[in-house]
Amino acid sequence: VQLQASGGGLVQTGGSLRLSCAASGSLVSINDMAWYRQSPGKERDLVATISNGGITNYADSVLGRFFISRDNTKRATFLQMNSLKPDDTAVYFCYARIRARWGRDTNDYWGQGTQVTVSS
Repeated sequence: VQLQASGGGLVQTGGSLRLSCAASGSLVSINDMAWYRQSPGKERDLVATISNGGITNYADSVLGRFFISRDNTKRATFLQMNSLKPDDTAVYFCYARIRARWGRDTNDYWGQGTQVTVSS
C-alpha cells in the first residue's frame, strides 16, 4: 500500500491550494485519514483529520480556512486550503490508518510530502 500526495506549490498570501492524496495497492479498509505539516526545524504537526464516517477535526491555526474531505470510492483525501498565510508554508504529509489484509491489524501509512510555499 502506498499513499501518493499532490497539489502543493507556490501561492501568494490570501490564495488557495487543494492537496490530494490517494492510496494505491491492495487493501481491506481505510480508517482515519489526515494531513500533517512540517516546517524546517519544527516537529510535524497535525492539521486536520477525517474519520471514515466523515467526522472532521482541525488544528486551531487552520480552523475556518482549511477543509478536509475524502472520497472513499477513490480511496482519497483532500485538503482545501483557503486564505493562505506565510505561516502555512511547510511540507504537507497525508496519513492514513489502513487495514491491508483481512484479520490483520491496521497500520499507519504516510505519503511522501508535498511542499506548500506561501509568499508574503
